[in-house]
Amino acid sequence: MTTSDDLVRDELLGWLDSKRRHVIAQVEAMPAEARRRTHVPSGWTPLGLVRHLTLDVERVWLRGAMAGEPVEIPQGYDGWVAPDGLSDEQVLQDYRDECREASAAVASMPLGQGLAWWFDGERPYSSLREVLLHVLVETTTPRRPPRHLP
Repeated sequence: MTTSDDLVRDELLGWLDSKRRHVIAQVEAMPAEARRRTHVPSGWTPLGLVRHLTLDVERVWLRGAMAGEPVEIPQGYDGWVAPDGLSDEQVLQDYRDECREASAAVASMPLGQGLAWWFDGERPYSSLREVLLHVLVETTTPRRPPRHLP
């Protein structure tokens, strides 16, 4: 039996999927040389943004925090920079793969479910509903890196 919470969760995931596709389409539409070049004072690049969404947003929030999966957490600026050794196509494919895994990890969770894991300290959100809203906002209006990137 489908509940109204299930419908809301599925609607939020649908909106998130739409925004994920938009991010990918925008980066793919750029000339290749523009993807790894910064366009902002922080030093962040378009592929760095995709890498951040992959590791620090999708992986940490949905698979780690919500599903409690033992995921690898990026250290330092690793989640903010696209490694030179990864092709543009691989960075984008990693994002697609992580999005698919992240959605699958929460696809049947109730909206009121609490976080399964968090770093030390106070948990910033209390439910899947709040985490999905955070991930949706982060995907549509990502915050800038904490300081100028190396």
